[in-house]
Amino acid sequence: MRILGLDYGDRRIGVALSDAFGWTAQGLEMIERKREGEDIRRIAELVKQHEVEAIVVGLPKNMNGTIGPRGEICIAFADELRQTLSVPVHLWDERLTTAAATRTLLEADVSRRKRKLVVDKMAAALLLQNYLDARGK
Repeated sequence: MRILGLDYGDRRIGVALSDAFGWTAQGLEMIERKREGEDIRRIAELVKQHEVEAIVVGLPKNMNGTIGPRGEICIAFADELRQTLSVPVHLWDERLTTAAATRTLLEADVSRRKRKLVVDKMAAALLLQNYLDARGK
């Protein structure tokens, strides 16, 4: 059962994919958000190509657990995916995943230019792995 993880941002969407057993998450790609609806079409292609059975969208909550404007945007995106695709879409708390991904890349001494290319994909992998770990317990 493959699961797709999405780290939704204003300019880019980080994409991660689980293995067939739903145990591990790997970064897959980064979708540039250039034209309206193009990102949804690409996600639909990935769902079909990888036989995805569910999607997990990162929900950025405030540190006190409340949902702010960014979270509302992600909820609307998840609703749009539910209406467009025929797979379940789950929201998952993604607090600090981008910060953790950035910190890991900094510790690995990855240049700023290269970090920009992979941080969203890595954040998607972290949030998907957190979801898979919690689901397995």
